[in-house]
Amino acid sequence: MPQAHRYAVYLAPVGPWRDLGRRWLGRCEETGASLAPPAGADPRQAAWTLAPRRYGLHATLKPPFRLRDGTRPAELDRAMRALAGGRQAFGIPLRRERLRGFLAWCIDDERARGRMNALAAAAVAELDTLRAPPSPAELARRRPQSLSPAQRAMLERWGYPYVFETFTFHITLTGQLDAAELAAADAQIEALGGPALQAPMPVRALSVYVEPEPGADFVVARHYDFDGATRDGAGARFLEDRTP
Repeated sequence: MPQAHRYAVYLAPVGPWRDLGRRWLGRCEETGASLAPPAGADPRQAAWTLAPRRYGLHATLKPPFRLRDGTRPAELDRAMRALAGGRQAFGIPLRRERLRGFLAWCIDDERARGRMNALAAAAVAELDTLRAPPSPAELARRRPQSLSPAQRAMLERWGYPYVFETFTFHITLTGQLDAAELAAADAQIEALGGPALQAPMPVRALSVYVEPEPGADFVVARHYDFDGATRDGAGARFLEDRTP
């Protein structure tokens, strides 16, 4: 059976945030297809969005991980159905922020932030038995020497420095940029946005994205709606179990 190099549990934006975010990044996370930039786009946009484009439009809940030895993709599929099923949908008001040197949409409401933080914490904790521990090289890429003590503790326990109390929900829109380029990118996104972005974004599903092989672009494998329905993306085969 096929197994992806890494799996991740993300929130896939919906509605106008999905439509604008895809055009902004220049890539469809469902299919992996490249998308033409918006009319009149700044020629620097492709460089601004290079880093997040590889991961597809998303917000991280449980960061990319390899499956533990002996774990089958179908086990992750079953765990995701259990994690998502029966939850209540809610909305999150969003605003653009400058976060650690990049632009992102972040939650602009304390109650909604609390609900999202709880959802992310459940994804991290409830799926952790399926996660292979990170290799020394993977840990080193997180530059633990630059992290706070709390972030280092999260990295050592959960394989990622930004979970639980160090977690900040965000939908990444650019890579790390200098102040002038951040301002230019912010102005362009503002010009592309519209009144529809002022309503809360619905949260009604969790999604698994996959990195098919090392260094490949991430694509959606499956969306898990809170009502129990599922919808497949281009990477669905990496969640199938063909073992007799």
